[in-house]
Amino acid sequence: MNAIKEQLVARLREDEAVISILAVDNPSLVSAITDGFDLLMLVISNEDLKTDQQYHYIKDNCRIQERWISPSYLEQLILHGEHRNLIYWILKGEILLDRETYLEGLRHRTLEFPAELREHKLIIEFSKFLRRYLVSKEYIVEDHVLDAYNNILDALHHWARIVIIEAGIHPEVTVWRQIKSINPGVYKLYEELTLSTETLKQRVQLVLLACEFSVMNKMERCCKMLLDVLSSREQAWSLYELQQHEKLADVRMELPLLLNRLVKKSLAKEIIYTSDKHVSELEIRYMNM
Repeated sequence: MNAIKEQLVARLREDEAVISILAVDNPSLVSAITDGFDLLMLVISNEDLKTDQQYHYIKDNCRIQERWISPSYLEQLILHGEHRNLIYWILKGEILLDRETYLEGLRHRTLEFPAELREHKLIIEFSKFLRRYLVSKEYIVEDHVLDAYNNILDALHHWARIVIIEAGIHPEVTVWRQIKSINPGVYKLYEELTLSTETLKQRVQLVLLACEFSVMNKMERCCKMLLDVLSSREQAWSLYELQQHEKLADVRMELPLLLNRLVKKSLAKEIIYTSDKHVSELEIRYMNM
């Protein structure tokens, strides 16, 4: 395997747009970490035409997946946490090439998990939690129990990720194994939802109630980034202004929902605004309490 890696690096090193190369060996025959391939090669490149490309091939009976990605997209994936294997690749992979120590720096920042990154991940996870929780609440009222169950299970998963992030740890692929030692109460809710002998509707209602009383109390903490933006100036903010703010770019589509809930929880307030007293439509703007 080492000889294969050396040959691949020798080929890729000739491309000046290649910044770093990371190799991940398949840890077991049944693992999905490398999508079932014997070897994953993650190639970080500045060349737009090649990034977001994947190649599958066999070399010396070794099945290889070669994935090209740009630094900006790689860091977006880490931020959003939607590619669950990525943290494993970054932390456990073998760095074969690292111009300007890009991957070493990224690995260090990922391990360090700085406050700004935590704030970003918290509001992203909370917005996802809130959406799934409210949809589940709506479905249970309409007696669409299976749809309510699916959504509250997703909401509970985002709750677990919020708790893990609050503990200063990156959520892994095996979130429930992580949460069991960090917060047994949340794990117990997961067991109640999935294993209890109560009716499915009763189980969903139990978790919805727990979400209402426990996670909603985390709103101020999880939305700190948005609240900080609201308080960063004396004038109220329009929705458009907030959606254009660089710090809120990752939750721009969920801002209407977040702002609505912050107002209802008296963590933010609405300001009625118009630049023309003859206009009948009044704009709603937002500011911190």
